Amino acid sequence: SISWISGDGMSKQNFSFIAGEWVAGDSEIENRNPSDVTDLIGSYAQASIRQLETALDSAEVAQLEWSNSGLEQRYNALMAIGQEMIARSGELGELLSREEGKPRAEGVGEVYRAGQFFTYYAAETLRQIGDTADSVRPNIEI
Repeated sequence: SISWISGDGMSKQNFSFIAGEWVAGDSEIENRNPSDVTDLIGSYAQASIRQLETALDSAEVAQLEWSNSGLEQRYNALMAIGQEMIARSGELGELLSREEGKPRAEGVGEVYRAGQFFTYYAAETLRQIGDTADSVRPNIEI
């Protein structure tokens, strides 16, 4: 989500990313640390049925685009995600530990390991087995 501070400078509104745009939902829900319920992590947008349908339609289009992407594009996307997660594992791990009420070290480790999965599967896009190999040029086999 993305946060916007209201004109009064006090309230914080978190939006959802749907079909390439940050949008407010029909309602909001509080997210609190389960191990310290006084720790309000934020209030987050709850999508409407229409917004959910838009998100699902957008995901279907994105899946088709991904299935038509080449190995180099997939490698670059997966590697960038993994490296960003690893680089931000402290920040994201802190948030994860607050959201789930787990020790900080566990949250940081979980994010770091998830980043490693992305980098592993990025490398797997380049590891091809068989008689032919995909080219970095569309619709070409070597």
